[in-house]
Amino acid sequence: MTGLRYIISPIAALLFAPLFTGIINRTKALFSGRKGPSLVQPYFDLLRLFRKGTVYSKSTSWIFRAAPIIVFFCTLCATAFIPVIAGGENTAFRGDLVFFLYLLSFARFFLILSALDTGSSFEGMGASREAFYSAIAEPVAFLSLLNVMRLNHTTTLIEAISVSVVSDSIAVILAAFPMFIVLLAENARIPFDDPNTHLELTMIHEVMILDNSGPDLALFEYAAGIKIWLFALVVARIVLPVSSGTPVLQVLVLFGLMIGIVFLVGTVESIMARVRLIKVPQLLFGAGVLALLGFFISVTGVLSW
Repeated sequence: MTGLRYIISPIAALLFAPLFTGIINRTKALFSGRKGPSLVQPYFDLLRLFRKGTVYSKSTSWIFRAAPIIVFFCTLCATAFIPVIAGGENTAFRGDLVFFLYLLSFARFFLILSALDTGSSFEGMGASREAFYSAIAEPVAFLSLLNVMRLNHTTTLIEAISVSVVSDSIAVILAAFPMFIVLLAENARIPFDDPNTHLELTMIHEVMILDNSGPDLALFEYAAGIKIWLFALVVARIVLPVSSGTPVLQVLVLFGLMIGIVFLVGTVESIMARVRLIKVPQLLFGAGVLALLGFFISVTGVLSW
């Protein structure tokens, strides 16, 4: 049963990640006064892309062909470290936090290589921005999760967010809020990037997959949806970890909170404008300061509720 808990999380991500993308799109449509697409429209979009053929440029190598598969499976494997059902501390191991973040970094590395492999300066520009911003966002995520581990007095990520109940403290807020900022940055959402734009001076993530088509593009889009699911699950676990009650109750409470988080993502995209590129590092640095402050509070024990 313990191992099954960590198989359920990737399966749930595969099933519901496109739905979360649909919730964000529907939220943005409601704020703009439109009916918007169906919540299940992302499923049909993925199916349509999987049924198409793939076109490869003569200038690309095996890296361009392998990148979609690597990005998809690395992102999917990372979901196993954030279980949907609490419990299973026996599977935890020291260093799982580093391994979790490095799985996401490895996926991003091949995404950047894939963009550079096209030989396009346009996609190289997006790859450069992605590498720069991720270098700032990763320490913020590390500090936020390290804060949660310190609060739960454990050295493993799995135990920190799936077994113990985080003590009431302002440090919890200072861990969850920076992770929400990282969610927006890592998934190329407003105010960091606009996933719906194709303007040269504003694109970061979308520009890197412009040369992909068919199943390759579907894998990238699917991986992007899974990443939104993953970070929403992390934030939900920090805000409301559930370590008691029936598994059905745990899933319902957690799933409801995750829907609220992605609804908040859609709300942020509806009421805010994209910040200037030179302001993005300042925003991430500010989130890092909050995460560091939360870690300081968790260590010293001051301002605990």
